[in-house]
Amino acid sequence: MHNTTLPEENGSSLFPLVLSIVAAAATGVLWTYANPIQLVPGVIQWRIFAFLPPLIGILLGWKSGFICGYLGTIIWSLLAGTFIPAHSLIVDGIAVGLTGMIPGMLFNPATTTFDKKTLIRIAAVCLAVGLVMVVAVSASLAFLGIFPFWWAVGYLGLSDIVPMLIGTPLLVASAQKILTAAHPSGFKRF
Repeated sequence: MHNTTLPEENGSSLFPLVLSIVAAAATGVLWTYANPIQLVPGVIQWRIFAFLPPLIGILLGWKSGFICGYLGTIIWSLLAGTFIPAHSLIVDGIAVGLTGMIPGMLFNPATTTFDKKTLIRIAAVCLAVGLVMVVAVSASLAFLGIFPFWWAVGYLGLSDIVPMLIGTPLLVASAQKILTAAHPSGFKRF
């Protein structure tokens, strides 16, 4: 069964591009200021909005998901005072960008019905891409001498993977309905 509520038309991809940049800014700000649960006080917070890049990727397209994750990471690191050029621009930015890109490549609302089986697959993809991201970021932080590798894996896994694993499948169908209501003629994913 296919769902055609967000058809991919030959129209402009300006809408998802602009929305992905807005979502990236929101992601960076939310990661900086709306994480009340401190896993390691002053260092690592539980990112309750870590689901935003994969959600944006699924709804708006894989490029939009990458933009949301990459720019969101850069904005967060600048606002939080944790910007490290090589780490933030290369490893962290790209790894978090992939958490938005890969789900966006695998799931398209124009051809996917968000039934229970699909939501479980979305959670599995978020888990897999989250693990890759956490390992890459932890290796970078260990290489730079900031945190021990396994320490970083544990805390970053809790910080990012848990919210992606729960939030993305929980919110994707509702977010799709909101987008459809706001843009009933559809748009080209970016």
